[in-house]
Amino acid sequence: MPLDSSIPSHLRCPRTRTRRVSDSWNPPVPMYSARGEESVQNLVMAYLGVQSKGDEMKGRACAAFQNILQSFKQPDGPGRHDLVQFVDAEGYLNLIAVAYWIDPTTYDKWNESPAISHWWASEDRLKEGVGYFREVLRPRMEQFETIFTHEHGPLEGVSILLGGMSEPIIEHGYWGSMRDRLPLSQTDTLDPSGTLTLKEGTPALGGRVIVGGHQNVALIRSGEDWSLTEGEERRTWFEDIEPVLHEGMNYLRDDGLESGCYCNRYLHHMDENGNLLEKGFGYSLWRSITNLEQWAESHHTHLQIFVTFNRLAKKFKNLTLYHEVSVFDAANQYYEYINCHPKTGLLRAV
Repeated sequence: MPLDSSIPSHLRCPRTRTRRVSDSWNPPVPMYSARGEESVQNLVMAYLGVQSKGDEMKGRACAAFQNILQSFKQPDGPGRHDLVQFVDAEGYLNLIAVAYWIDPTTYDKWNESPAISHWWASEDRLKEGVGYFREVLRPRMEQFETIFTHEHGPLEGVSILLGGMSEPIIEHGYWGSMRDRLPLSQTDTLDPSGTLTLKEGTPALGGRVIVGGHQNVALIRSGEDWSLTEGEERRTWFEDIEPVLHEGMNYLRDDGLESGCYCNRYLHHMDENGNLLEKGFGYSLWRSITNLEQWAESHHTHLQIFVTFNRLAKKFKNLTLYHEVSVFDAANQYYEYINCHPKTGLLRAV
């Protein structure tokens, strides 16, 4: 049976840029891509966070985070959201709600409603003793791709809203497959142009800072769910894969700028009561898909993950791995930081 393409049929076109493998390539294990209705043309991904430091601020941070979660119940709120947390290199606890819409018009109605826009714009946000941030990204479907190790899920992220899954795909198991899964790569080099810019504020002074993106900034959300693993598979995750993954995440967090990584967060899912779940993901923003590829193909931590996974892939029955990758037009990115320390998100890159 011929393999499917990760690229949905309605987004396929004659290639002016060839794939990195031939049409006869046979991947070592099956992988799948999420599928949405043809009517879905754009996505909205909003990372809405609260930042605090010290146990004495946790109550205030949790109350602030609850305000963000309550805002999702307003008309036109997100179709799906995930709750995650991490402690950054400066020792700040970051609570983040990752919200998704598959209709930008619905997002715009929500975002521009007085209940939302006035709350974020209020000077009160500057006086609460916690930091807030918004990173809102809007890829066109031809700028977006996913990959999953399991045909029947569990789906994650925006893929839950898309709802469908491909047959086994050809574009995986080789260097360059991530780019090949992006529909736009059929005809476009996806090269970056321009630079990050400070639209408002000064990171070192705190307060409200707005950063402007540039053409073809890349985002990857790369996740793992180990909740169903047991025995040898669970041991392999905790002893062979997770420590190396953690090392790679810390490298990107601390020294990623030298590789073109603007920011990196190693995030842990939690429930609405703040209890950690057995799944997580790395979230990083890059100058370009090329920078992301070069790190993946050359840095020892990622090479070790790639080699370990491909060596053991046939053993993995319950460990689910997936990612979302997008590139963005400059106009479809919005980054706002309120009272955040100057190494938060894109602040460290400007």
